[in-house]
Amino acid sequence: MTEGINRIGGIDSNKLLPEKTKPNEKNLDFSKLLKDAIEEVNSIQKDADKVAADYAAGNITDIHQVMIAAEKASLSLQLTTEVTNRIVEAYKEIMRMQI
Repeated sequence: MTEGINRIGGIDSNKLLPEKTKPNEKNLDFSKLLKDAIEEVNSIQKDADKVAADYAAGNITDIHQVMIAAEKASLSLQLTTEVTNRIVEAYKEIMRMQI
C-alpha cells in the first residue's frame, strides 16, 4: 500500500540557520551568541527609531516603511523577552534539581 510513497529526505538544519549562527569551532561560545543576538535586537530598535524620526521630520513619506520597521522591532523584542524567560525558567529548573 505504501509502495507508491517516496521517502521524504531529512532536513539539514545547517541550511536553515544563517551563516553567522551555524555551529562550528568559533561559534561555540554561548555568551557571545547571546551578546550578538541582543546587539542585533538593539540595532533593529535603533533603526526603527531612526525611521520614525525621519518620518516625523518629513524625510520619509511612506508610512508603510515606518510601520514595518516598528513591527519588526516589536517582534524582535518580544522574541528576545520570550527567549530570556525560557532561559531563566530552565535555570530555575536546574537549580531545583536534587543532586
